[in-house]
Amino acid sequence: MLAYIVFMKKAFGTNVLVTGASSGIGKSIAELFAKNGYTVYAISRSIEECTIDMGMGRLRQIRCDVTDEDSILALRARIDKLSIIIHAAGCGIAGSAEDVDAALARKQLEVNYLGPIAINHAFLPLLRENERSLIIFISSIAGRIPIPFQSHYSSSKYALEAYAEALDMEARPFGVRTVLLEPGDTKTGFTSSRQKYIPDDSPYKAAAEKAISRMERDEMNGRSPETVARMALKAASRRNPPVRKPIGIMYSMLMILPRILPQKLIHRILMAMY
Repeated sequence: MLAYIVFMKKAFGTNVLVTGASSGIGKSIAELFAKNGYTVYAISRSIEECTIDMGMGRLRQIRCDVTDEDSILALRARIDKLSIIIHAAGCGIAGSAEDVDAALARKQLEVNYLGPIAINHAFLPLLRENERSLIIFISSIAGRIPIPFQSHYSSSKYALEAYAEALDMEARPFGVRTVLLEPGDTKTGFTSSRQKYIPDDSPYKAAAEKAISRMERDEMNGRSPETVARMALKAASRRNPPVRKPIGIMYSMLMILPRILPQKLIHRILMAMY
Protein backbone atom coordinates (compact mmCIF):
# COMPACT_ATOMS: atom_id res chain seq x y z
CA MET A 1 0.00 0.00 0.00
CA LEU A 2 2.74 2.47 0.90
CA ALA A 3 4.47 1.95 -2.44
CA TYR A 4 1.72 4.23 -3.77
CA ILE A 5 3.55 6.98 -5.67
CA VAL A 6 1.84 9.78 -7.57
CA PHE A 7 3.29 12.65 -9.54
CA MET A 8 1.35 15.54 -8.02
CA LYS A 9 2.37 19.15 -7.92
CA LYS A 10 4.01 20.08 -4.65
CA ALA A 11 1.98 23.20 -3.98
CA PHE A 12 3.54 23.95 -0.59
CA GLY A 13 7.21 23.00 -0.85
CA THR A 14 8.93 19.75 0.02
CA ASN A 15 10.00 19.94 3.68
CA VAL A 16 7.47 18.28 5.97
CA LEU A 17 7.22 17.75 9.73
CA VAL A 18 4.97 14.85 10.77
CA THR A 19 4.12 14.25 14.43
CA GLY A 20 3.07 10.87 15.80
CA ALA A 21 5.14 9.24 13.06
CA SER A 22 6.14 6.02 14.81
CA SER A 23 2.88 4.21 14.11
CA GLY A 24 -0.59 4.33 12.60
CA ILE A 25 -1.73 7.29 10.54
CA GLY A 26 1.38 9.37 11.29
CA LYS A 27 3.75 6.64 10.11
CA SER A 28 1.71 6.07 6.94
CA ILE A 29 1.75 9.80 6.17
CA ALA A 30 5.49 10.17 6.80
CA GLU A 31 6.39 7.23 4.58
CA LEU A 32 4.03 8.19 1.77
CA PHE A 33 5.32 11.77 1.61
CA ALA A 34 8.93 10.53 1.59
CA LYS A 35 8.18 8.07 -1.22
CA ASN A 36 6.74 10.96 -3.21
CA GLY A 37 9.82 13.16 -3.07
CA TYR A 38 9.49 15.07 0.20
CA THR A 39 12.07 15.51 2.93
CA VAL A 40 10.15 14.34 5.97
CA TYR A 41 11.00 15.00 9.61
CA ALA A 42 9.14 12.14 11.27
CA ILE A 43 8.87 12.71 15.00
CA SER A 44 7.62 10.70 17.96
CA ARG A 45 8.72 10.29 21.53
CA SER A 46 9.41 6.58 20.89
CA ILE A 47 10.87 6.61 17.37
CA GLU A 48 14.32 5.25 16.51
CA GLU A 49 16.54 8.07 15.28
CA CYS A 50 17.88 7.47 11.77
CA THR A 51 17.77 8.82 8.21
CA ILE A 52 16.31 6.66 5.44
CA ASP A 53 16.30 7.31 1.70
CA MET A 54 12.82 6.28 0.68
CA GLY A 55 11.36 6.38 -2.82
CA MET A 56 12.12 9.80 -4.28
CA GLY A 57 12.62 11.46 -0.92
CA ARG A 58 14.13 11.15 2.53
CA LEU A 59 12.77 10.21 5.94
CA ARG A 60 14.53 11.68 8.97
CA GLN A 61 13.29 10.08 12.15
CA ILE A 62 13.78 12.27 15.23
CA ARG A 63 12.75 11.60 18.81
CA CYS A 64 10.54 14.39 20.18
CA ASP A 65 7.70 14.62 22.70
CA VAL A 66 5.07 17.17 21.61
CA THR A 67 4.05 17.71 25.24
CA ASP A 68 7.57 18.68 26.35
CA GLU A 69 8.78 22.22 25.66
CA ASP A 70 12.50 21.39 25.92
CA SER A 71 12.07 18.51 23.49
CA ILE A 72 10.35 20.79 20.98
CA LEU A 73 13.06 23.46 21.34
CA ALA A 74 15.72 20.82 20.67
CA LEU A 75 13.82 19.74 17.56
CA ARG A 76 13.52 23.33 16.36
CA ALA A 77 17.30 23.70 16.55
CA ARG A 78 17.67 20.80 14.09
CA ILE A 79 15.31 22.16 11.41
CA ASP A 80 16.01 25.36 9.50
CA LYS A 81 13.60 24.98 6.57
CA LEU A 82 9.98 23.84 6.68
CA SER A 83 6.88 24.32 4.56
CA ILE A 84 4.35 21.74 5.81
CA ILE A 85 3.36 20.55 9.30
CA ILE A 86 1.13 17.50 9.69
CA HIS A 87 -0.24 16.92 13.18
CA ALA A 88 -0.92 13.19 13.55
CA ALA A 89 0.10 12.60 17.19
CA GLY A 90 -2.84 11.61 19.33
CA CYS A 91 -4.14 9.43 22.12
CA GLY A 92 -7.53 8.29 23.33
CA ILE A 93 -9.08 8.09 26.78
CA ALA A 94 -12.43 6.33 27.08
CA GLY A 95 -14.84 6.31 29.99
CA SER A 96 -17.87 8.19 31.21
CA ALA A 97 -17.80 11.97 31.42
CA GLU A 98 -18.32 11.65 35.18
CA ASP A 99 -15.74 8.96 35.92
CA VAL A 100 -12.77 10.38 33.99
CA ASP A 101 -11.05 12.81 36.33
CA ALA A 102 -9.32 16.09 35.54
CA ALA A 103 -5.84 14.54 35.46
CA LEU A 104 -6.78 12.10 32.71
CA ALA A 105 -8.70 14.77 30.81
CA ARG A 106 -5.64 17.02 31.01
CA LYS A 107 -3.46 14.25 29.55
CA GLN A 108 -5.89 13.94 26.66
CA LEU A 109 -5.76 17.67 25.95
CA GLU A 110 -1.97 17.87 26.29
CA VAL A 111 -1.43 15.43 23.43
CA ASN A 112 -4.37 16.11 21.11
CA TYR A 113 -4.74 19.86 21.53
CA LEU A 114 -1.86 21.52 23.38
CA GLY A 115 0.74 19.46 21.49
CA PRO A 116 -0.19 20.94 18.09
CA ILE A 117 -0.27 24.41 19.62
CA ALA A 118 3.26 23.96 21.01
CA ILE A 119 4.63 22.67 17.70
CA ASN A 120 3.00 25.51 15.77
CA HIS A 121 4.33 28.08 18.23
CA ALA A 122 7.85 26.86 17.53
CA PHE A 123 7.60 26.39 13.76
CA LEU A 124 5.11 28.95 12.41
CA PRO A 125 7.89 31.55 12.09
CA LEU A 126 9.60 29.15 9.64
CA LEU A 127 6.39 28.62 7.70
CA ARG A 128 5.83 32.37 7.39
CA GLU A 129 9.20 32.69 5.63
CA ASN A 130 7.72 30.85 2.64
CA GLU A 131 5.41 32.23 0.00
CA ARG A 132 3.01 29.36 0.69
CA SER A 133 2.86 26.90 3.60
CA LEU A 134 0.40 24.33 4.91
CA ILE A 135 -0.65 22.87 8.26
CA ILE A 136 -2.69 19.66 8.22
CA PHE A 137 -4.47 18.53 11.38
CA ILE A 138 -5.56 14.91 11.66
CA SER A 139 -8.82 15.49 13.48
CA SER A 140 -11.78 13.09 13.66
CA ILE A 141 -15.45 12.79 12.91
CA ALA A 142 -15.70 12.91 16.73
CA GLY A 143 -14.52 16.51 16.44
CA ARG A 144 -17.93 17.44 15.11
CA ILE A 145 -20.20 14.70 16.48
CA PRO A 146 -19.41 13.77 20.10
CA ILE A 147 -19.29 10.05 20.86
CA PRO A 148 -20.70 8.63 24.14
CA PHE A 149 -17.98 7.49 26.53
CA GLN A 150 -15.37 9.33 24.49
CA SER A 151 -16.40 12.76 25.75
CA HIS A 152 -12.86 13.92 26.52
CA TYR A 153 -11.45 12.64 23.24
CA SER A 154 -14.28 14.38 21.39
CA SER A 155 -13.68 17.56 23.41
CA SER A 156 -9.99 17.58 22.46
CA LYS A 157 -10.88 17.28 18.77
CA TYR A 158 -13.61 19.95 19.03
CA ALA A 159 -11.00 22.29 20.53
CA LEU A 160 -8.50 21.38 17.81
CA GLU A 161 -11.01 22.16 15.08
CA ALA A 162 -11.86 25.57 16.51
CA TYR A 163 -8.16 26.40 16.86
CA ALA A 164 -7.42 25.27 13.29
CA GLU A 165 -10.22 27.37 11.81
CA ALA A 166 -9.10 30.46 13.71
CA LEU A 167 -5.49 29.85 12.67
CA ASP A 168 -6.53 29.58 9.03
CA MET A 169 -8.09 33.05 9.18
CA GLU A 170 -5.18 34.60 11.07
CA ALA A 171 -2.27 33.07 9.13
CA ARG A 172 -3.76 33.12 5.63
CA PRO A 173 -2.44 36.66 4.94
CA PHE A 174 1.07 35.20 5.50
CA GLY A 175 0.47 32.39 2.98
CA VAL A 176 -0.22 29.72 5.60
CA ARG A 177 -3.24 27.49 4.93
CA THR A 178 -4.78 24.95 7.30
CA VAL A 179 -6.65 21.72 6.55
CA LEU A 180 -8.62 19.51 8.93
CA LEU A 181 -8.78 15.89 7.82
CA GLU A 182 -11.58 14.05 9.60
CA PRO A 183 -11.24 10.26 9.51
CA GLY A 184 -13.88 7.98 10.93
CA ASP A 185 -13.11 4.45 12.06
CA THR A 186 -9.53 3.59 11.09
CA LYS A 187 -7.65 0.35 11.69
CA THR A 188 -4.52 1.27 13.65
CA GLY A 189 -2.78 0.57 16.95
CA PHE A 190 -4.77 3.49 18.40
CA THR A 191 -7.48 0.98 19.35
CA SER A 192 -5.25 -1.21 21.51
CA SER A 193 -3.48 1.79 23.07
CA ARG A 194 -6.68 3.58 24.10
CA GLN A 195 -6.72 4.12 27.86
CA LYS A 196 -9.99 2.94 29.41
CA TYR A 197 -11.12 4.23 32.78
CA ILE A 198 -14.14 2.28 34.02
CA PRO A 199 -14.23 1.81 37.80
CA ASP A 200 -15.82 -1.44 38.96
CA ASP A 201 -18.36 0.47 41.05
CA SER A 202 -19.26 2.94 38.29
CA PRO A 203 -22.99 3.22 37.51
CA TYR A 204 -21.91 3.57 33.87
CA LYS A 205 -19.83 0.37 33.82
CA ALA A 206 -22.10 -1.83 31.67
CA ALA A 207 -22.97 0.93 29.22
CA ALA A 208 -19.36 2.08 28.91
CA GLU A 209 -18.03 -1.42 28.26
CA LYS A 210 -20.68 -2.02 25.62
CA ALA A 211 -20.00 1.30 23.86
CA ILE A 212 -16.22 0.91 23.91
CA SER A 213 -16.48 -2.65 22.62
CA ARG A 214 -18.56 -1.36 19.70
CA MET A 215 -15.98 1.36 19.00
CA GLU A 216 -13.14 -1.15 18.98
CA ARG A 217 -14.99 -3.49 16.63
CA ASP A 218 -15.80 -0.67 14.21
CA GLU A 219 -12.21 0.60 14.26
CA MET A 220 -10.70 -2.81 13.57
CA ASN A 221 -13.03 -3.12 10.58
CA GLY A 222 -12.38 0.45 9.46
CA ARG A 223 -10.33 2.05 6.73
CA SER A 224 -6.58 1.62 6.51
CA PRO A 225 -4.31 4.47 7.68
CA GLU A 226 -2.99 4.69 4.11
CA THR A 227 -6.37 6.12 3.11
CA VAL A 228 -5.76 9.10 5.38
CA ALA A 229 -2.17 9.41 4.14
CA ARG A 230 -3.33 9.67 0.54
CA MET A 231 -5.80 12.41 1.47
CA ALA A 232 -3.01 14.35 3.20
CA LEU A 233 -0.82 14.02 0.10
CA LYS A 234 -3.68 15.20 -2.09
CA ALA A 235 -4.23 18.25 0.15
CA ALA A 236 -0.54 19.13 -0.16
CA SER A 237 -0.86 19.10 -3.96
CA ARG A 238 -3.70 21.63 -4.12
CA ARG A 239 -3.12 25.37 -4.10
CA ASN A 240 -6.51 25.91 -2.48
CA PRO A 241 -7.24 22.88 -0.31
CA PRO A 242 -10.49 22.73 1.69
CA VAL A 243 -10.41 23.88 5.31
CA ARG A 244 -11.92 20.55 6.36
CA LYS A 245 -12.41 17.22 4.66
CA PRO A 246 -14.26 14.19 6.08
CA ILE A 247 -12.66 11.04 4.72
CA GLY A 248 -15.06 8.77 2.87
CA ILE A 249 -18.46 9.32 1.26
CA MET A 250 -20.33 7.86 4.24
CA TYR A 251 -18.70 10.28 6.68
CA SER A 252 -19.20 13.22 4.31
CA MET A 253 -22.92 12.41 4.30
CA LEU A 254 -22.90 11.97 8.07
CA MET A 255 -21.63 15.52 8.49
CA ILE A 256 -24.82 16.79 6.83
CA LEU A 257 -27.06 15.34 9.55
CA PRO A 258 -26.40 18.02 12.22
CA ARG A 259 -27.60 20.63 9.71
CA ILE A 260 -30.93 18.94 8.98
CA LEU A 261 -31.88 16.89 12.05
CA PRO A 262 -32.88 18.08 15.55
CA GLN A 263 -30.14 17.64 18.14
CA LYS A 264 -32.34 15.36 20.25
CA LEU A 265 -32.76 12.99 17.33
CA ILE A 266 -29.02 12.90 16.68
CA HIS A 267 -28.44 12.02 20.33
CA ARG A 268 -30.99 9.20 20.10
CA ILE A 269 -29.25 7.81 17.04
CA LEU A 270 -25.85 7.90 18.75
CA MET A 271 -27.23 6.33 21.92
CA ALA A 272 -28.75 3.52 19.85
CA MET A 273 -25.41 2.98 18.09
CA TYR A 274 -23.36 2.93 21.30
